[in-house]
Amino acid sequence: MFKVTERPIPVEEVLKVVQDPEAGALAVFIGTVRAHSQGREVRHLIYEAYPEMAEAKMREIGKEILERWGLDRVAIVHRVGRLEIGEISVVIAVGAAHRKEAFEACRYCVEALKAKVPIWKKEVFREGEAWAER
Repeated sequence: MFKVTERPIPVEEVLKVVQDPEAGALAVFIGTVRAHSQGREVRHLIYEAYPEMAEAKMREIGKEILERWGLDRVAIVHRVGRLEIGEISVVIAVGAAHRKEAFEACRYCVEALKAKVPIWKKEVFREGEAWAER
């Protein structure tokens, strides 16, 4: 599951994608909108993406996980649009036989998503707004 969506992310559905009788470990990262950034109060965030390209890059990350760790139970779902404080912006889940590989692959997904996937975040503060650096 590699998806960009305007709807709230159904965490349970994402977990089902990576569950497997052979998976003894599920590592999950859930990113949420925080109330403060760069020492300023955040009102909300606006995420924008080129969905087709973003999903293609997410699939590439999934292939990298398969090549590096031999894992094919990977899900990356990122939300776009206006998100309020506390809302889920991204869910990354990895299923593996053992926790070490699950944690390593999940962390890799988080970092690769920020570095490679064309998703942009605008932070709207009380006193203005700014596109966040990757």
